[in-house]
Amino acid sequence: MKVLLPYLKKYRRDAIISTLAVLVLVFATLWQPRLLQTVMTAIMAKDRAAVWQNGIWLIVLAAIGIVGGVVNTVYSARLALGVATDLRADIYRHVQSFAYADVETFSASNLVVRMTNDVQQIQGAVMAAFQQVTRIPLLFFGALALALTTMPQQWWVILAMLVIIVLVAVVAFRQMSSLFGRTQQLIENVNTVARENLMGIRVVKSFVQEDNQIKTFAKPSDELRDVTTRIGELFAVLMPAFFLTANVAIAGSVYLVGTQVLAHPAYIAAVSSFTSYLGQILFAVINGSFIMTFASRAFISMGRVREVFDHQPSMHFVDGPEKKVAGDITFDHVTFTYPGDETPTLKDVSFTVPAGQMLGIVGATGSGKTTLAQLIARLFDPDSGRVLIGGVDVRELPEATLRDAVAFVLQRSTLFSGTIAQNLRQVKKEATAASMHRAAEIAQAAEFIERLPETYDAPVEERSANFSGGQKQRLAITRGVIANPEILILDDATSALDAKSEKLVQEALDRDLKHTTTVVIAEKISSIIRADSILVLDGGRVVGEGTHQELVRDNTIYQEIYQTQKAKEGRLPA
Repeated sequence: MKVLLPYLKKYRRDAIISTLAVLVLVFATLWQPRLLQTVMTAIMAKDRAAVWQNGIWLIVLAAIGIVGGVVNTVYSARLALGVATDLRADIYRHVQSFAYADVETFSASNLVVRMTNDVQQIQGAVMAAFQQVTRIPLLFFGALALALTTMPQQWWVILAMLVIIVLVAVVAFRQMSSLFGRTQQLIENVNTVARENLMGIRVVKSFVQEDNQIKTFAKPSDELRDVTTRIGELFAVLMPAFFLTANVAIAGSVYLVGTQVLAHPAYIAAVSSFTSYLGQILFAVINGSFIMTFASRAFISMGRVREVFDHQPSMHFVDGPEKKVAGDITFDHVTFTYPGDETPTLKDVSFTVPAGQMLGIVGATGSGKTTLAQLIARLFDPDSGRVLIGGVDVRELPEATLRDAVAFVLQRSTLFSGTIAQNLRQVKKEATAASMHRAAEIAQAAEFIERLPETYDAPVEERSANFSGGQKQRLAITRGVIANPEILILDDATSALDAKSEKLVQEALDRDLKHTTTVVIAEKISSIIRADSILVLDGGRVVGEGTHQELVRDNTIYQEIYQTQKAKEGRLPA
């Protein structure tokens, strides 16, 4: 509940109005049967004036109740919507502060469910709370007191009805509580499978895996169906049980009144009022039970949201003004292990790259190439040792300084839906048409961008589906170079380019970014053959460092990679 208190305080005006409206509604609801009893008494006494007078008050009271109900619903909805909107925004903002490892701790689909479905559950609970939580106890105790004063000799009927209803509710809702918790997890599972399938739809279609994917999706979907069906079955039994109990109680009361009406004629007027109060007691109990059920689901969701807020980012940046740093890179005995792993991915790595030089990194899959680059951009922090940029430990640099100094272009870079210009301005907000054109020329993207009718205002569809793999990579490189970073990391960022385009990109980088330190991770030796220095990684260790010629001459692992690729391509220089 602590999660919601700051938001409820923000919308306290809506909360107060909603609560006052509930009080008006409850008063109108409770007093109507008593007025009806007065009308019935006046009818029996043939007092036409009293009938008219009390009848008018009955209509006025009903109108007041309707107004109270409408006001309560409107302000409860405003309150719930405001709380949910702010809560969702704050979760999203908090997630943005997470390090890459923190996001992986929860998983992307898990966080999406918490920001959407769990917040939706909380929104429903807040609205129900301000519609029903104040109303239910007032209605229950008010109806109980008025029922007992109306026909006190029928107290045992009320007690019997309450005992049966409470017993049924406890048994049913105890089972529902655990089922609701299971539902949230199954929603996550369905979301994960669907997301993976849709993101990998090309693979699914290429390998004709539709039937297998349907079976994979069917398992969590069927589990969710079974759990939801079980909840529905419990509700299906619960409601008839409640109403059967109430109707039996009402029938019993009417029968008893019928046996005593000759001795107590006033009971004829009182019985309608008494049965109305029985209905209100039933309504309060049923709605209270449902509120408890939905509250248990909402509390589960609140706990899941609280987990996100309680999770503090594993990486913190120092405060301070933004400043420029030089582009030299130093790894000083760096060892790194991914969270949850026991074996280090990088082991005692040390090297230095002077500013403005090009560093190539090669090695077998899993040798730690990408991990090394991620430490430069400080997506992770090392277990031991230091990573320095411009002679300063990256942990001592403000985030803005580091992000301005280092640009990272991935093999599978994400382009966001919008326009090309909007994607480029994510890196450089004030980017002009001229700076976009210059960056696109370097990345060899200008030739296809400027053929588009809207050029840099051309739309980028979801997951950049309207561009080919090579075009996406060139757009990603454009985004990487537009701000003239001190350090540019290309993680196999030219793998989808043909040899000619790759050569043109490399030449443009050498020509137009002379003062930028370039780190190129590549599977192909042709991509890093002109590097000032090349690191050879094997099993997380640096097993070779030097120029291409030096490594071909002296390093066995590099020789193997070189000979293999030379045999394949037949065009690598010696």
